[in-house]
Amino acid sequence: MDDGSKDGTKEVLIESQKSKVKSQNFKIIFKEKNEGKGSAIREGLKYVTGDVVVIQDADLEYNPMDWLKMLKIMEEQNADVVYGSRVLGKGTKSSLAFYLGGRLLSFLTNFLYGAHITDEPTCYKMFRREVIKKIDLKCKGFEFCPEVTAKVLKKGYRIYEVPISYKPRKIKEGKKIRWKDGVIAIWTLIKYRFSK
Repeated sequence: MDDGSKDGTKEVLIESQKSKVKSQNFKIIFKEKNEGKGSAIREGLKYVTGDVVVIQDADLEYNPMDWLKMLKIMEEQNADVVYGSRVLGKGTKSSLAFYLGGRLLSFLTNFLYGAHITDEPTCYKMFRREVIKKIDLKCKGFEFCPEVTAKVLKKGYRIYEVPISYKPRKIKEGKKIRWKDGVIAIWTLIKYRFSK
């Protein structure tokens, strides 16, 4: 999915579509306008066909090899939802502000929804396709994480976690999330806890 990027990604994807080496295992989707992470995920979910859906940001802060650990838990525990936890992993941690913000969101999630997770705002969220397709998402931006977590928990699904590696970017390297996104995340968790 290219979400209206201006960094050359679109051109690289167009070239890969023209190349003779094509794969039937992936589909490239272009959005004309950048509307945020949540909007891109909602658009992408219209096209998924496999048994399992996993969220992966293009910045590679997360290692795709960790998908294998997540899939293993999904198979062994017959889990419907698996999150990759940076807190349980032994890799690099974010800056103190990002780390504490993530811990606060996880605490609030556990308090409001009776969950037991360590890393609510993790990018790595894996779902059985039929589960994520049942979730009526409204998000446009980074509030995807708290919204999908809230709605999954309200539907009674248990979230399993596995330790993952993490290589955080700094703001000067292009990290886009800011303190206001944390405020929106808190509001999103509270809003969906008390809405029907």
